[in-house]
Amino acid sequence: MLGLDILPVIHVIDDDLHSARFLLDMLAKCGGPAATHLGAEYEGLMALRRSFELPGEIRPELLVVDLKSHSRAVLDFVERRGQWLRENGVQLAVMVPPTDHRGREEYYEAGVDAVFFRQPELEAYKREVAGIIGFWAQTQRLDAVGM
Repeated sequence: MLGLDILPVIHVIDDDLHSARFLLDMLAKCGGPAATHLGAEYEGLMALRRSFELPGEIRPELLVVDLKSHSRAVLDFVERRGQWLRENGVQLAVMVPPTDHRGREEYYEAGVDAVFFRQPELEAYKREVAGIIGFWAQTQRLDAVGM
């Protein structure tokens, strides 16, 4: 490997530290690329800003946002920050409570690239994490991975 396995390419903004650690652990156990938790919304945005402004900082390829499940926090984040992330070449995925097709479409219309669901059962959660890894892999440019 060219060190790609140690560079965090998936960044997570999550306002629940336990949830963020669980996601990072599952990404590793499912064979995903390196990932890092940037913090809750404000801290995560500051870290992203630094990565875009400072030379040599590691930029995420995929940002996964998981904020308060009992509010519109994720949707508000996407509506406020989605364009800025696209302009900086970052794919945006969200973790939200399970919803129907219409609910998913609301996130896609706001500008997300992928919607994944929080799952209370371990096997279902692993499938969602595998979906995140699959989405990340499918969005890679071949020249970025040496092909």
